[in-house]
Amino acid sequence: MARSGGFSAEDRALGMDRPIARRDVLHGAGLLGAAALGGCAAVAPGDAGVVADGEAYPPLLQGMRGSHPGSFEAAHALRDGVIRVANAPAVEAEGPYTLIIVGAGISGLAAAHFYRMARSDARVLILDNHDDFGGHARRNEFRAADGRMMLMNGGTMLLDSPRPYSAVADGLIHALGIDPPRLRERCSDPDFYARHGCGRGVFFDRETFGADHLAAGVGQRPWAEVLRDAPLTDRVRADIVRLHENRTDHLPGLTSEQKKARLARISYRDYLMRIAGVDSGVVPFFQAMSHGEWGVGADAVSALDVCAFDFPGFQGLRLARGAAPGMGDTAAGYVETGGSYRFHFPDGNASVARLLVRSLVPDAIPGRTAEDVVTARTAYARLDTPGAEVRIRLSSTVLAARNIGGAEAPRAVEVTYSHGGQLHRVRAERCVLACWNAMIPHLCPEMPEAQKAALRYASKVPLVYTTVALRNWRAFHALGISRVYAPGGYHTSLWLDPKTVIGGYDSVRSPEEPVLLFMQRVPCAPGLDQRSQHRAGRAELLATPFARFEREIRDQLRRILGPGGFVAARDIAGITVNRWPHGYAYEYNALFDPDWAPGMAPHELGRARFGRIAIANSDAGARAYTDSAIDQAHRAVQEVLSD
Repeated sequence: MARSGGFSAEDRALGMDRPIARRDVLHGAGLLGAAALGGCAAVAPGDAGVVADGEAYPPLLQGMRGSHPGSFEAAHALRDGVIRVANAPAVEAEGPYTLIIVGAGISGLAAAHFYRMARSDARVLILDNHDDFGGHARRNEFRAADGRMMLMNGGTMLLDSPRPYSAVADGLIHALGIDPPRLRERCSDPDFYARHGCGRGVFFDRETFGADHLAAGVGQRPWAEVLRDAPLTDRVRADIVRLHENRTDHLPGLTSEQKKARLARISYRDYLMRIAGVDSGVVPFFQAMSHGEWGVGADAVSALDVCAFDFPGFQGLRLARGAAPGMGDTAAGYVETGGSYRFHFPDGNASVARLLVRSLVPDAIPGRTAEDVVTARTAYARLDTPGAEVRIRLSSTVLAARNIGGAEAPRAVEVTYSHGGQLHRVRAERCVLACWNAMIPHLCPEMPEAQKAALRYASKVPLVYTTVALRNWRAFHALGISRVYAPGGYHTSLWLDPKTVIGGYDSVRSPEEPVLLFMQRVPCAPGLDQRSQHRAGRAELLATPFARFEREIRDQLRRILGPGGFVAARDIAGITVNRWPHGYAYEYNALFDPDWAPGMAPHELGRARFGRIAIANSDAGARAYTDSAIDQAHRAVQEVLSD
């Protein structure tokens, strides 16, 4: 392939040579220098996200985001023994505080909220290793050519849970001014794309299915018509149609409870092949359907769990609602609770994090309502104001949390963190670790070995949420699609920004105007148990440079949308890859995890208070939902207050 200026002809056709923010490496800092101690990457001149005064505005930064360069190297160096904190010289920071919180995600911010409500003399310091707050509730912000704000969630998508919110979580949501049912009725327009003739489609890629083919009309036409020209054998096509449309009882002779017990211990893949009797060629079509909810494919998720989410193949089983007997939380997917309310802010639950920050540091985010927070601009310089009741210090990687006087008779807590290439130490009466469970044993090496083992048990779900800014969505309109499932693709699902009008913000308008596209990738290693798949996926994400993501994005969109007139080099205006090697909390899997006795599950043993240090975050609840993060924050604060 001919090359010019370092790019092949194919690269140029994809637009790899076009100007775009490609922030993938640390500028001017070595791994063991300032970057290894948690300093954020320097902003290169001309990078997207640099405002007029020369300061970076994190939501506007493009390129590699999520766990961005500069946010994790110090933690890895601590894990690997490269950094040793004990007795190392450090700057004595201001203080003391009444509470130090490690982690500025929703759990850490909620912990600060609950603590302030309980103590009028609260002085709180929140430390986070990223250059933005919110944890996985991250905001991606773009500007259209006409200056219009465009928003997408870079992490947590929406308020949603398979169970109703607890009184604690619901109380906090409403205390922030969020009324999800009212907002959903007033601000969401789920039929917007349908009115433009756009619906769901499936993209069959040539590497998996033998030929590239887009099948449109899912949910609008019978499956036989949707799949008529798909690169499938007649048997495979007939089996996919049968799984979607027939009401066959594939487990005759069993009671509902017996069926659920059987489904809880068999993978969806094995259910399809061994019980529903499909051709093996059907499996690639369904393999990635479970990625978004469970972080693994059909080989490693139970049939019971996907049945609860109305996956194909279970319509004729006539299962009674309720958990499978004896399955405990490992088969909690099929529990009839009615679920929680649902609402999607334009930036996902980043708006929830922003509302929490507004309540903690009022000067940082102007406004008064859940609607006006969407377009409000955060004054990042005001998050860490000397003398403030609550200070949020970003780009600060905590490397140690120690009970002064020992865990049995602690007098205070000492926290060591890195900021700007320098170690700092700060003291507080108490501490809440609202960070990832896997990091805690490294922060607290004096912790009992059994508790550290419990904290290490789970392996967080690695995932990638990519936001692509498009100059228009004419190709989607021409093809009649707004959402695509790509079972063999690098990104296995993608959809146009949902229509939301809130607080003066309008997410998407006509096909001629710019729009944001969401793309999802979950790296898996089929054939391994779930935790091993997560570890393999995490290693893959950390080893993948932004250029690889960009090329895959451009190539995939060209192949899906090209028949509609899409040209990657022309129509892509910006890319933000939200890489989360340690993504959502691990939820127990009936295929691989035992059914622990009450109080004996790893997340319950791991979250035990350690001296004056309590543990929060969704990991501590073994549930990857915002309400779990809030509930665990409340529990942790009650523990530190109980002294």
